[in-house]
Amino acid sequence: MIVSIKALACELPTTTGVPLARWHCPELARAAISQGLVASISGTTIWRWLSADAIRPWQQRSWIFPRDPHFTSKAERVLDLYQRRFEGHALGPDDYVLSADEKTSIQARIRTHPTKPSAPQQAMRLEHSYQRGGALAYLAAWDVHHAKVFGRCEATTGIQAFNRLVEQVMCTQPYAAARRVYWIVDNGSSHRGQTSISRLQNRWPHLRLIHLPVHASWLNHIEIYFSIVQRKVLSPNDFTDLDDVAARLHAFQRHYQHIATPFQWRFTRTDLHALLKRIPHTPPSPPKPPYVTELPCQTTKSPATPTAVCRDR
Repeated sequence: MIVSIKALACELPTTTGVPLARWHCPELARAAISQGLVASISGTTIWRWLSADAIRPWQQRSWIFPRDPHFTSKAERVLDLYQRRFEGHALGPDDYVLSADEKTSIQARIRTHPTKPSAPQQAMRLEHSYQRGGALAYLAAWDVHHAKVFGRCEATTGIQAFNRLVEQVMCTQPYAAARRVYWIVDNGSSHRGQTSISRLQNRWPHLRLIHLPVHASWLNHIEIYFSIVQRKVLSPNDFTDLDDVAARLHAFQRHYQHIATPFQWRFTRTDLHALLKRIPHTPPSPPKPPYVTELPCQTTKSPATPTAVCRDR
């Protein structure tokens, strides 16, 4: 009986005819009774059995298989740059590594009533109702080894907006006189493919644009900085207008510049190879609707979250 209920818990509810997205113990108890596995049982008893066997059907974890056929080589190149190496050679003191991206759709939520600060035995009180004051994009570049951040607010993302960020950095010392400045970016439309490489490197001959593999933003240092911005600047979202959003982002950028230290990145190409040996090489086939014909499938590999530690001050 116990084995049968555990087997039921390891099935997706939809495959057993139950209209649920995931199992919970009371639903498992009802399903077990309706299927004749047991005459009577409580959800608490099922929870105790599953907990003893480390089965948690009520939990979920997202995963994705990257579609980039050159995932390993691209990831290795980025990880080597974090270790101050490129194509087998150590970087010099006049070589710099920047990580850049855009944080899109930052809203200005204008609260109906003013926010009240914390008080004894009372947390900060934030009005639930708000008016939308528009949205903007925050573009930023992070110097991986020197903990310098450059950013700007734009009405929207795009090639021209990203070009302005690049110009902002490349016209500033020491990057203007550097031997090489490596820009690590994802595959967003503002800086995608060989076209973006040619465009930027023709304008800045000492710039090298390095693309991450597809679905590998977890390898980008700038995402760590954006997570700090989200926690410390944008949550809770309480602004008077878009100008207030931009002013606070720029003020925090200047503040963070004085206290920042390089992120303690510990995920190397050795860790990457160990990870790729553990994951399956072929993604499971998704269920096909009856109206979809058979399509060719590409074998891919899956990433996992790196071991990155951010010294959050």
